Amino acid sequence: MVTLISPWAHRPVEVGLVGAGPWARAMHARMLATGPETRLAAVWARRPEAAQQAAQPYAARAAGSFEDLLDRCEAVAFAVPPAVQAELAPLAAKQGKALLLEKPLGPDRAAARRVADAVAEAEVISQLVLTKRYHPTTRAFLDAARGIEVAGARSCYLHGAFLGGDFATGWRLERGALLDLGPHLLDLLDTAIGPITAIHGTGDPRTWIELTFEHANGAVSQASLSGAVDVPRAVTRVELFGTEPPLVYDTAEIDHEECWPILRREFATAVRTHTPPELDAARGLYLQDLIERATRS
Repeated sequence: MVTLISPWAHRPVEVGLVGAGPWARAMHARMLATGPETRLAAVWARRPEAAQQAAQPYAARAAGSFEDLLDRCEAVAFAVPPAVQAELAPLAAKQGKALLLEKPLGPDRAAARRVADAVAEAEVISQLVLTKRYHPTTRAFLDAARGIEVAGARSCYLHGAFLGGDFATGWRLERGALLDLGPHLLDLLDTAIGPITAIHGTGDPRTWIELTFEHANGAVSQASLSGAVDVPRAVTRVELFGTEPPLVYDTAEIDHEECWPILRREFATAVRTHTPPELDAARGLYLQDLIERATRS
């Protein structure tokens, strides 16, 4: 009998976390520390007391500087605003560190390209935290979508986080739902239906924006995005229409906690086997290009 040993069984990936805000503490630190595939080695933030607060529950070190963090890890996870990620991720890549990147890659396409180029030049592993993509329900939907012919689609991603609270942060309020929520929904539509070739938009990303996409296969899809509406819980829904009964994806009943162990395991596997995942920095740059085109429209 042959016993298969996981690539991380004897040596979990040592990950340093950049950022110590609500998202970093609630999700990234907890996920990386849970293991067994990863270990939270250190946390660095521009406020030392915040880094200590995020690191202490998991017996991780609060790094004294970004350079100190790099010395303590083999991979770096980012939970910071896009502009900060775009500034620091290339530096980590140049030091040979694998990157767990938030979406969007940067505040604009030029910054996103600098991240993607640094990853490509250093030949390091990168992976995007597009959380929904790691849920079994999402993967089943995308698998089913590949087997049908889609004529048109409707979709939305709506929540009220911009109305107040921990996630009503400066960059989100300034740039709105297109930059924050757009990567999730555009990625789903582009993957489920086919490459997006044209974009038409109207509205204000800070309140409500409507987008119409033309796909390479001739299908047309629509997307509604807002982070400033009063809904009991976030609404993410995609409906695909064609000659067969509609195929519907709805996150109302899924538990997002199920995404994190899969994300962690796949990141660790990519790092240990040096096999780039589908959702890498290049995919992030592609999505940023679509967002830029939507902004111009």
